[in-house]
Amino acid sequence: MRSADLLAIAVDIGTTTLCASLVNRMTGERIAFAGRANPQREFGDDVLSRLQAACASEENHREMCDRITGALEEMVDELLDGANADPHDVESIALAGNPAMEHLFLGLPVQSLAFLPFRPLFFEGRRVQTSRLGWRRELEAYLFPLPGGFVGGDLVAFLHGCRDVDSAHSSLITHHSLFLDLGTNGEIALSSGGKFLATSAAAGPAFEGGNLSCGMPALAGAIDRVDLSGGTVAFSTIGGAPPVGICGSGVLEAVSAMLRTGILDRTGRIRPPGEIDSNLGNRVVETDGALSFVLYRDASRTVQLSQEDIRQVQLAKAAVRAGMEVLFDHAGISAKEVRQVILTGSFGAVLSPEWLKNVGIFSENMVHSAFFMGEGALVGAERALCEPAGFAAVDELARRIRVIPLSGTPTFEKSFLEQLNFPQP
Repeated sequence: MRSADLLAIAVDIGTTTLCASLVNRMTGERIAFAGRANPQREFGDDVLSRLQAACASEENHREMCDRITGALEEMVDELLDGANADPHDVESIALAGNPAMEHLFLGLPVQSLAFLPFRPLFFEGRRVQTSRLGWRRELEAYLFPLPGGFVGGDLVAFLHGCRDVDSAHSSLITHHSLFLDLGTNGEIALSSGGKFLATSAAAGPAFEGGNLSCGMPALAGAIDRVDLSGGTVAFSTIGGAPPVGICGSGVLEAVSAMLRTGILDRTGRIRPPGEIDSNLGNRVVETDGALSFVLYRDASRTVQLSQEDIRQVQLAKAAVRAGMEVLFDHAGISAKEVRQVILTGSFGAVLSPEWLKNVGIFSENMVHSAFFMGEGALVGAERALCEPAGFAAVDELARRIRVIPLSGTPTFEKSFLEQLNFPQP
């Protein structure tokens, strides 16, 4: 076997965060990892905003395409340099993203995603040489299949990577298993009756630290764990760096703890200091006419969660839980019948299922059957690269997915309104 057959690159093109890895195709070993914020962010925090920007002018579209391809090419260089690998030893790359991200990577128009019929320009896995996209390096690229307009290759990759969770893929798709990618798109799949039902809830980037006053991706300096026990604030940051913001795992644990300690009421209101029976009340301050809870402050920086940040979390969690209810309704089951939950996302620290119950995403039975799979889409892309028939298996899996739209669905609209408040502590 030639040396170029031994190494490959896997990529998760996230709306908020880009992740890439260099893998040994023979052993499956991850040799190097690289991550950074998606450079398209100035065009909007969520997919819909970026689609609108790309449709507004050809200049915007070209810039967004150039930014994503340029960033990923730089990340490939970073991986090779970090592993001291010979560039000639790599000739293939697999990329998974939501439909908008994959279209923009390929330089394709996005009007069909932004407007009716909300469908991608391709459904099956797509192959292309990176030199056609302007890269200096010639790699054979595989883009994961796109089952629908808002259900993308990242969900397919996540499901493909989940084959290791059960001993057999067949058992994975016959049980009532829920697959949840808490990213900007909030992609959800339910295995039931030998098939997958899937949907995408427009959760926004709150779960990845986006669109929040002090939010940031899960990169160095992001607060990723928060503890409010004993009336004090304790936290950790990614890489042990000084805090510069807060990522998704920190946000969810902080909100869960704020509910438990009475800083938040179930409507999401931050209580004023006089209503809080602990020293944590001293952390509640008024900023621009609204209350905020301060997690960290020094002479140059304040990291806090504002009242608007809490509202963004409520909107995101309500959308995801309502999307789950739509899938349950189509499968003819209730949340209590879910046998296992597999969770992924670019949060930062591993999420505790208990936090997700506290904010209203999980039911009690889900807490006890939940399994966290870090970097799910990236793991799935790695797996496809390392299997002799990996891409054929991915294509076959994608054909089993039935996409359920949420727009205009009475079940979704009713459940969304019901889920806006937090559960009773």
